[in-house]
Amino acid sequence: MMTCTHGDAIRLVTPSAKGCEECLKTGGWWVHLRLCRTCGHVGCCDDSPSKHASAHFRATRHPIIEGYDPPEGWGWCYVDEEFVELPEQTPQLGPIPRFV
Repeated sequence: MMTCTHGDAIRLVTPSAKGCEECLKTGGWWVHLRLCRTCGHVGCCDDSPSKHASAHFRATRHPIIEGYDPPEGWGWCYVDEEFVELPEQTPQLGPIPRFV
């Protein structure tokens, strides 16, 4: 049973980049991508060296991310630490480079 109460933070968003925004700027790499469903920030997952998606959550408190490479159809709430149902998947902007 889902107990997350942050569904009102889920928006239709435009992804901020064709990969982890910060890794693309710094020459870093990622394992998987996560999309902030509040603002569209694309960050790397916690299995990636820099963990930019979690850092984005800590900086902004935007609670819901979407598995984004390829769109995986699941959401995660950082606050409640549980999977959430998303109303729809976010389409990718074009080919996303693979690093691992």
